[in-house]
Amino acid sequence: METINASDFKARCLAILDRVQTTGERIVILKRGRPVAEIGPSNASAAEYPQMELKGTVTVVGDIVGPALPEDYWESNAT
Repeated sequence: METINASDFKARCLAILDRVQTTGERIVILKRGRPVAEIGPSNASAAEYPQMELKGTVTVVGDIVGPALPEDYWESNAT
């Protein structure tokens, strides 16, 4: 993984972004010698919708269609 100073990144930003897109290489941006950001290829094409990343992460417990409380707890205004 290559590292680059923030001032160099600022000067050559578009060329660096093109290189990341072409090669898939990740680049770490340094500010005063410390890593502050990492640039890598986008994986936006992997998911058609952002919500698709959540697929398979939810566990359904109980009835998700029925009422939350049993009928005994319901109030009725009907006479």
